[in-house]
Amino acid sequence: MQAHRAKYNLGQVVRHRKHPFRGVVFDVDPEFNNTEEWYQAIPEESRPTKHQPFYHLLAENDQSYYVAYVSEQNLIADYSGEPVAHPDVPDLFDDFEDGSYSLHFHMN
Repeated sequence: MQAHRAKYNLGQVVRHRKHPFRGVVFDVDPEFNNTEEWYQAIPEESRPTKHQPFYHLLAENDQSYYVAYVSEQNLIADYSGEPVAHPDVPDLFDDFEDGSYSLHFHMN
């Protein structure tokens, strides 16, 4: 099976295509890597294919902050230029510039 190249980068701010939340990418799985129970909980008519990148986000909406796990097909880049206010952002990222954050550390 062919590996999928992620469209979005660590530190990039994205928003959900259908639901009113946005977040900053802090990890990427090349394909679905969560529980089958989690996957089956998604309504069948909107359940994404497992064979695409899935993103871990420090997410926010009007009511709360949380961690989201979202398929690439359900994300779009956020060009608002606004930082994400999630309280865990400073634990993983440094400065917010040009719509994205730089990591505290660099991966191999």
